[in-house]
Amino acid sequence: MQAKPVLAALRKHRVATAIIALEIAFAFAVLCNACFLIARRIEAMHVDSGVAEHALGTIKLEGFEPQQANDLNARVVGGLRGIAGVQSISVVNAVPFGEPAVIAGVYLDQANTQFGGVVDFYVAGPGTAEVMGIHLLLGRMPTQDEYMEIAQLVPKEAPVLLTRVLAEHFWPGQNPIGKMIWGIGSRFRVIGIVDHLTIPQPGAGEEKDPDWSIFIPGLPGPQLAGKYLLRADPRELPRVMRDVKIALRKIAPDSVIHQEQSQTLSDLRRSFFLKDRAMAELLACVILAMLGTTALGIIGLTSFWVMQRRKQIGIRRALGAARGDILRYFQVENFLIVTLGVAFGMTLAFAINMALMQFYELPQLPIRYLPFGAVVLWVLGQLSVLGPALRAAAIPPMAAMR
Repeated sequence: MQAKPVLAALRKHRVATAIIALEIAFAFAVLCNACFLIARRIEAMHVDSGVAEHALGTIKLEGFEPQQANDLNARVVGGLRGIAGVQSISVVNAVPFGEPAVIAGVYLDQANTQFGGVVDFYVAGPGTAEVMGIHLLLGRMPTQDEYMEIAQLVPKEAPVLLTRVLAEHFWPGQNPIGKMIWGIGSRFRVIGIVDHLTIPQPGAGEEKDPDWSIFIPGLPGPQLAGKYLLRADPRELPRVMRDVKIALRKIAPDSVIHQEQSQTLSDLRRSFFLKDRAMAELLACVILAMLGTTALGIIGLTSFWVMQRRKQIGIRRALGAARGDILRYFQVENFLIVTLGVAFGMTLAFAINMALMQFYELPQLPIRYLPFGAVVLWVLGQLSVLGPALRAAAIPPMAAMR
């Protein structure tokens, strides 16, 4: 089937062709950007926390005075260790998928001329690295005597653990062990590299890598109190968390349990990504609605053209055109319309993406989504035109004589 007769027919129906092409262009632009946003949300929801979250739970207490911090920590840690099923417990300032604690910029030189980036700091008491179950790749874990008192937000000088991603960002191709970092009025020395340790709120409107975090050993006190990380057998963890909350009514009656932040880490992950999941589902519904509307438009237009060309089709059949020739005619016609819509839709897709980049700080739309969207629209167009085209192919030659 040559395209010349098809193009000639389309020129006679410029308005209808333009309307369907614009609908396809808009559907293409929405499809590409929506799929990109869904993929980003799914990727964020499956981020590797770097900790044994299936075996971890966290408790956050509020309402106590700073001068009560040492006493509160001692009562809570000592009391919860006696609960059946609690394997270990430590004091922390933040946990993955919970509230952030310390976020600050760091420098790679003492003169503060070489900016490293904005990172999240985990400040935690003795044993926390082992409680978390983070995987050490290089170097060593902090020793007991390296947990230092906290001045304001972090210790003045402290050994730290960096993630593999962050170390590669700071010193590409170099051995990071022994390197120094400056920030928050303190100096840090790298003693170990861990595989993963996600920031407390990965993907929360930030484009930095979720592993841009630093682990700092610190002693519990007024600057590190009220938030606890406990470990238990994953099968017993829900029961342990219930027993812990009941026990805290007697252990710390002078404080209040923050229920939203006092959950297992698995539950915190689900709660944290609840909005992302809802957004992905909403965008999927938008995609289905757009594709459904586009398919209905193609079916309606093709059915209308079949009715208009009934006599023409009958004449062609009488002159020897086979049913396959009529079917291919409408398939080629639809392919050309969809291709026209996709060509314009590419420009529209990048225009929408630029607006999202400006107002929502999203990255640029990857090129790979364009051929994907084109294939989806081509397949949709061919499936949508199939029914009307089959009806057109079934028109008998005698229709030309009526």
